[in-house]
Amino acid sequence: MHDVPFWLWIVFVVIVVVSLAVDLFAHRAAHTIGFREATAWSAAWITLAVLFGGVVFLVVGTDAGVEYTTAWLLEKSLSVDNLFVFALIFGYFQVPRAYQHRVLFLGVLGALVFRGLFLAAGVAVVSSFTAVLYVFAAILFWSTYKILKGEDESFDPGRSVAVRLLRKVIPVRDEYAGPHFFVKEAGRRVATPLLAVVAAIEAADLVFAVDSVPAVLAVSSDVFIVYTSNAFAILGLRALYFMLAGLLDRFHYLSYGLALILGFIGVKLVLQATHETVSTAVPEIPSLVSLAVIVVVLAVSITVSVLRPPAEQDENA
Repeated sequence: MHDVPFWLWIVFVVIVVVSLAVDLFAHRAAHTIGFREATAWSAAWITLAVLFGGVVFLVVGTDAGVEYTTAWLLEKSLSVDNLFVFALIFGYFQVPRAYQHRVLFLGVLGALVFRGLFLAAGVAVVSSFTAVLYVFAAILFWSTYKILKGEDESFDPGRSVAVRLLRKVIPVRDEYAGPHFFVKEAGRRVATPLLAVVAAIEAADLVFAVDSVPAVLAVSSDVFIVYTSNAFAILGLRALYFMLAGLLDRFHYLSYGLALILGFIGVKLVLQATHETVSTAVPEIPSLVSLAVIVVVLAVSITVSVLRPPAEQDENA
């Protein structure tokens, strides 16, 4: 655990609250977010995350700074899978582009809350029962296997538990009503499909947390490091989606890169658990090495995807 001053927690909370308020104010009117606007916002979120990482380096120390950077980059790379699912959900519910940011904004709020709970629980479990790292490693190995076998695209928005529960709690009409989540029909309050989309987005994030939480806990067991890195990755997720919308299929080798990263983190967890529960002679993988591996794998995956486009695109070129 790192010695994190309480004021740094306050600074983090203020940054998140102000950032969300600015983002909400800037997009208070429903409109379609284009590539240029999304790129500007994405650059802003990345800059904010990097600047905060610099503060962590200066205030908490080099080790904490490396862990934060590694965890943030890991979470950022894993979030690409979320983008594919967002596209699937929006396509399934035929969400107008002008309302998509509103949905993702609420999805981010939910993700900040649920990830915080999961990460806090994960840190508590690891602190009291180190052997659970073997279970986390098994989860990551299974995820790696599914991605490599092409079995990772199993999320069905219409059959999501959250969506089905929503339909049992409140009637959901078939037509959208602008950016509204609720309308009155025949004197009763009913939900619009936009609320069902929010439920599907939240359900998807819970699914991805199964991979994300064990992976980030392999980098650090410090609550401040794992949560702040997750939060900054999540904050930039909306802008990243709109920036890459329509381009996701071009990064067809990225999934293999993510599989390699998850497998590597799984090995890191096994070594860490063995080092702490069996013998200290078993070496651990330093965070700096993890950071280097993640950067190299992502760079190679993206470069190869650009240089070798999918067969269909190559034929149409």
